[in-house]
Parts: sequence; C-alpha cells; structure tokens
Amino acid sequence: MTVEFTPSTQTELARFVSDNAVGERRTLSPVGGRTALYYGCSAEEPDTVVSLSELTRIIDYPARDMTITVESGIRIDALQATLAAERQRLPIDIAQAGRATLGGALATNTSGPRRFGYGTFRDFVIGISAVDAEGRLFKAGGRVVKNVAGYDICKLLVGSRGTIGIVSQVTLKLRPMVETSSLLWLSLPQFDDIERCLERLLTSDARPVAVEVLNPASARLIVASSRCDLPFESPVLCLGLEGSPSEVDWQIVTLIHELAPLGVKSEQRISEPEASRMWQALTEFQTCAGDPLTFQANIPPSRCMAFAAQATKLHVAVQVHAGNGIVIGQLPEEAATIEQANSILDVLRNMARFNAGISGSGNLVVLHCDSEWKALMPMCGDPEPAWPLMRQLKKAFDPHGLLNPGRFVDGVEAR
Repeated sequence: MTVEFTPSTQTELARFVSDNAVGERRTLSPVGGRTALYYGCSAEEPDTVVSLSELTRIIDYPARDMTITVESGIRIDALQATLAAERQRLPIDIAQAGRATLGGALATNTSGPRRFGYGTFRDFVIGISAVDAEGRLFKAGGRVVKNVAGYDICKLLVGSRGTIGIVSQVTLKLRPMVETSSLLWLSLPQFDDIERCLERLLTSDARPVAVEVLNPASARLIVASSRCDLPFESPVLCLGLEGSPSEVDWQIVTLIHELAPLGVKSEQRISEPEASRMWQALTEFQTCAGDPLTFQANIPPSRCMAFAAQATKLHVAVQVHAGNGIVIGQLPEEAATIEQANSILDVLRNMARFNAGISGSGNLVVLHCDSEWKALMPMCGDPEPAWPLMRQLKKAFDPHGLLNPGRFVDGVEAR
C-alpha cells in the first residue's frame, strides 16, 4: 500500500531519502500540486509518495538583481504574486497555476504560448538543489546569472520527471512585468493562407511573443473558455504582443498592414481585461476536461500547417505553437476506444516521424489518456537516439531504480 511522506525542510527530505536507500529501499514518487501525475509511461504504484507541498519558503529575493531563490513546492500563482509586488515575473505559461508547483512544472518542462518569445525553464533556471536516490543533497549553478562553471546539471534536471533527483530548491532569473499585453485574432480561409502569413512574419518589423494557430475545433473551445466574442468557423492565427502601449499599438497596426493582403478574412484586437482571459485559455487548452486523449507532437515548424490540416480532417482539435514546432491535440469524443484512438494517432505519428520523407524529424507523445490505455500507448513517443544515454544517466543517478521507476525511458525499455 502506498504511503505518503511530507517533509517540512530540505534537510528532512534528504534524511528520509538517505534512510530509505540504506534501509527498505522503497520506491519513491515526488509530487507537488499533482497536476501532471498522468505524464509518462504506465508504472506500478510507488511504495511512497513524497509530497513537497510544505517546501514553500522564499530563500532569497534580491529584486534589484532580478533573481529569486525559492523552495520547489511553492505554487506558481504564489510565486507570480510575490514577483508582481516588485513588478517582475517568470514569463512561462503554466496551466493550473493555482495548484501546480515550481518543482513539478520544472520536472515536466512545462511551457505555453509565450515560449516563442521568452523560452522555457532551461532559459530561466540558473541554480538548483536536489536530492539524489541515495539521499545526497547536490547543487548546481548559483544565484548569479553569469555562472558557467562545471556541468549544466540545471538543464539535466529540467524535464527529468523526478526520475534522477528530487528538486528541492530553485534559483530563477526574472523579467520585468510588461506595461500592457494584447492579442491579434486573425481568421483565414485555409492553413495554406496561414502558412503565407507565417512566412511574412519572418521579415516583419513586429516581434510577437506568441504565434498560435488554431483549427476551428480548438478555436471554438478557446473562445468559450476565454468568454470572448470571436469568430472560430475557420482557421485562426493568434499573435501575442507585449510591451508599452505605444509599442503594442504600433505592432498591431504593422501586422494588420502586412498580413491583410494574404487572405485575412477578419481581424480582432483583444485588449485587457479580455487579453488575460485569452492568455489563460491558450495556456489551459492542453488540460481541457472530457477529451479521451491529449497528445503533443514535436515537428519542424515548416511542416506544422500540413500537420494541422491533416489533424483537422481527422476531427482532432489542435493548437499549434507555430514558432516552435509544437502541436497540442485533443482527440474527438467519438474516439472512445483504444482502437479508434490508435487509428488516428498512427496517421499523425507517422506524419510527425517522417516529415518530408525524413525519418526521425519529429515525434508524438501522449500527455493524457485513460489509465487503462497507458500500457498500450507509446506514452513517451517512438525511440529517440538520445534514449540509451538517458537510460545510462538514470542508472548512474539512481542505480537501484528508486525514483519514479518506469515513468520515463526506463519504462519504455521495460515494456
């Protein structure tokens, strides 16, 4: 039977893991807000859940240096509220911010629409502390931005899903809060028209921080979630702009002028307070309830529109982070059986893996599905060239397989 342990300090966490390593060697699963427990391969229930919900202290916040050091159990909304008091922010879009913790978001390398303009956790984590499977507390990086000594353990732990260490403390570099934020909602007849707009953006003087493409099915869901009165009957190009009011105004006028001749049917500007609701709706799309399966495809940006067109034919709701080559898709409710789901995924997986006839140019992973399907789904995608190295790292950091065993590439190997 699974038990739960909640340390109140980082020292208590390290002592518990150390005692476990020399004693019973029970399997451990670190958790935060429990918003992403469905990520990864199907695995046996852990012996012990290690909750980091009490590790929420702010260790150091020299606001003038634009860095902060916090424990990993802090909730994202609480972190952003602390930063907002100093007119600063962490510009990473994280779904379910009221529940999600910094450590969990970092462990799954969560990002959203603003990834195009600002990057991911790998661009903002400059220091990290973690406990390995033997209970040893180790650190990497520091509290200064210019720190390049040694191996980049920070980037190694980002996206590791708690399989090689339990992150206990993080130092982040920050960005100033922007004065205003707006979005430009452009309706176009076909994905080919959006492709031409994306090509034009490459030479535009405007600098959007988000470039989102929605098919009618996803646009309908996002319009309903944001409570904005916008058209969704045809494909949508949604551009996010941030800066001073004059900067944002100029960029919107420039974009309308540049893109209008390329087949734009209509354009709507979304300003505050509606803009905040739209940003949230775009961020939360991958967590929409009721869909039988949610996936993420990683493909070359040049092939995103062809992928979106194919997904639309299969009645899949897709949100494309077009500047990054990331597609989030939700299968239709009609795909109620694993056979129906796999018939759709096989088409899209092959398209992702063999873009332009080049093998290995992309991949498709399952973010969420029915628990009974997980053992029969390639949750982590098809094998990648880096997987053997990742398995070696897992064995080096966790030789007895105590941390989240079977959840990541070691689970693929076992299956």
